[in-house]
Amino acid sequence: MKHRIAALLVLILLAGPCLAHVGSPDVYFQGDAGPYHLVVTIRTPQMIPGVAEIAIRSDTPGVRQVKIVPLYIVGPGAKYPPPPDVLLPSKDDPQFFTGKLWLMASGSWQVRIEADGDQGSGTVAVPVPAFARSTLPMQRQLGVLLGALMVLLVLAIIFIVGAANKEAQLAPGEQPTPSQNRRGKIAMAIALVVVMGLLTFGGWWWKVAAAERANRMIYKPPQLSVSLVPGDKLLLQIGESQWHSRRHDVVATKLIPDHGHLMHLFLLRVPPMDRFYHLHPTEDKGGVFLENLPAIAAGHYQIFADIVRESGFPDTLVAEIEMPEIAGQPLAGDDSESNPASIPTAAQTNSADNLVAPLSDGARMVWERTRGPLPSNQLTWFRFRVEDPVGKPVTHLEPYMGMAGHAEFIRSDLSVFAHVHPEGSISMAAEQLAAESLPGKVASSAGDSMAGMGMPEAPLPPEVSFPYGFPKPGLYRIFVQVKRAGRVETGVFDAHVN
Repeated sequence: MKHRIAALLVLILLAGPCLAHVGSPDVYFQGDAGPYHLVVTIRTPQMIPGVAEIAIRSDTPGVRQVKIVPLYIVGPGAKYPPPPDVLLPSKDDPQFFTGKLWLMASGSWQVRIEADGDQGSGTVAVPVPAFARSTLPMQRQLGVLLGALMVLLVLAIIFIVGAANKEAQLAPGEQPTPSQNRRGKIAMAIALVVVMGLLTFGGWWWKVAAAERANRMIYKPPQLSVSLVPGDKLLLQIGESQWHSRRHDVVATKLIPDHGHLMHLFLLRVPPMDRFYHLHPTEDKGGVFLENLPAIAAGHYQIFADIVRESGFPDTLVAEIEMPEIAGQPLAGDDSESNPASIPTAAQTNSADNLVAPLSDGARMVWERTRGPLPSNQLTWFRFRVEDPVGKPVTHLEPYMGMAGHAEFIRSDLSVFAHVHPEGSISMAAEQLAAESLPGKVASSAGDSMAGMGMPEAPLPPEVSFPYGFPKPGLYRIFVQVKRAGRVETGVFDAHVN
């Protein structure tokens, strides 16, 4: 039993960083609710049931009221929304609205947002994966109060037992004899032992019950087993997840394509973070994927694998592998690689941020911001511009997997990994499912959803931007990917976050 308790506690401790988007649970989104362009931040609760904090700003003037309602993306819960909550407008900015929303159970949720204003009304659905991340500690003041009350109760029980054995049979005014005093003290000692035994047993039982309940509630992604097989191939096998199977009605476990791929695989050589691969394995059979590897430098690699469930629930699976030098095959399709310099130390990044990243053919990517540390726990716009060798904006950016760009934010200690798009930190497949759940929408088949986001294959502006917020301070490396003249380019930037 002791080993069982220890194992459960270890699982609870490990559950913290093992999240979809690894350590970055908040949702950032931009999209249109009819005629209104909204920028949305949803801070998800640490425990479920819990309260999500919602902040919405309209870039389109004239919004007078914003209403929100939570409901599941799929299943019966998607058909019967509760009455909406009305957000409060800011006194300083009438186009900024805030509020709170209860998420009552884990699963693949959406927050349906309705904006009303001068141009009529519009609705947009923002997918929100809801899951318990860790248990909440007791407030210190409450713990002190309950501890003092427990001590008082224990003393009261002991003195009551002692008095009952020493004075219960005495007449009024009669003094206890030495033998009665001795019997009272013996009774008090026995009561102390019994009470302490009960408290010890109760504490043990409470920890076991709490650990087992936490093990059922706290989100843990499936295990990802990785190995090299002959032919320079990487074999990836997704394990079973009891957390998912317990919620099969709201977290359907079948995988669906996101940007046309069932899995987005990221390999990062650590600790220098100087080799980065964005690959797309093919499914060999249920839960088993194979990737024909490109040329890869030897080293220790951290693996992140993004998948999306049929319900819209995203998982980011993590693993590690020691790789030998691999000759591999030429990159093809949507696969890409980057070979930046080693990540600097925190002190070096704090004093000299790199705002320009070289690309192929003498082109470059420019991070449009001023130098200096960036804030954490705050929505930030990340804007990047691609220039040709003479410093002019390029004119031939193309959609990359149906998007203007992709960005991966990775903390130097690997506790944070986020795969972000211009629409935000959400899964695009989940966004499609949520949009199709809106009244009047016609759903597409899960197998066809998000094949390419429907973006026309036409030249794009030279700038790409991403809404995101660093979840905690530290040193981060950012990989920004665009497609230029048929080639995937990756700009690499470092940032110190306060």
